[in-house]
Amino acid sequence: MHTAAPLAIRPLRSGFGAQILDVDLASADSETLQGVVQTFNLHGAILLRGQNMDPAALVSFASQFGEPEEHTVKKHTMAGFPEIYMLTNRKVDGKPVGSHNDGVGWHTDFSYKEEPVMCTMLYAVSVPEEGGDTLLADMCAAYAALPPDEQERLAAMTVHHSYQYFATTRKYNRRELTEAERAAHPDVFHPLIRTHPANGRKALWPSTGTVRGIVGMDPAEALPLIERLVEFGTQEQFVYRHRWQVGDILVWDNRCTLHTGTLFDDTRYVREMHRLWVKGDRPF
Repeated sequence: MHTAAPLAIRPLRSGFGAQILDVDLASADSETLQGVVQTFNLHGAILLRGQNMDPAALVSFASQFGEPEEHTVKKHTMAGFPEIYMLTNRKVDGKPVGSHNDGVGWHTDFSYKEEPVMCTMLYAVSVPEEGGDTLLADMCAAYAALPPDEQERLAAMTVHHSYQYFATTRKYNRRELTEAERAAHPDVFHPLIRTHPANGRKALWPSTGTVRGIVGMDPAEALPLIERLVEFGTQEQFVYRHRWQVGDILVWDNRCTLHTGTLFDDTRYVREMHRLWVKGDRPF
């Protein structure tokens, strides 16, 4: 397999993530883009600053990682680009043009699917002067920090994820599902300890929002365990806080991270992000 030339990078935080320097994605050649993807697979998240990307360029870049995943909820996808979901508090003629406060709470995207998305990409169009950060937790480092006996105990556990549970109990944007939506999104079951298919590393892989329990465990015990593991994995020592600048592209690997958005003063500031997902595979 051909290996792309190394790129200039620096870590987002010690042992996690990479900021890729001196790359203009809109004009990058195929070898450079291959290097970007390789850097992503090695580091769990990548950041490229100062980008100027139209919707077609964003979809093209996402396609370097795999096949873009369209969104479950179509209401706030971009006209002509169903792969792009609008995250914003901006309104036009008094009507929201995107989803607001989406993604608040530690989670991994599409964990309610048999094949959760492999990566999430955010492109910053407009950012508040304060707040609205994105936090990424390195769940490989969290797993490595667990005692060996707990690693072994957790490796035998299977987590029950449910889109219906998520949609009807979430704090923001709660809604009831149609019969068709329920039929299209049956409950799924994933390992609590996940193996990364590209590099073989193991990650602690709980989530919030979609999790109903652990197979074979009383919910009264299972949900507190999940909460404890999320709290453990999102300690400051494992977390990178991204403070946005216009033109940032941040891509993170859902196979080995949890993430959350943070709130901001939406009466003073407008925040607009374009979000894309890339299809993944079944966790193991």
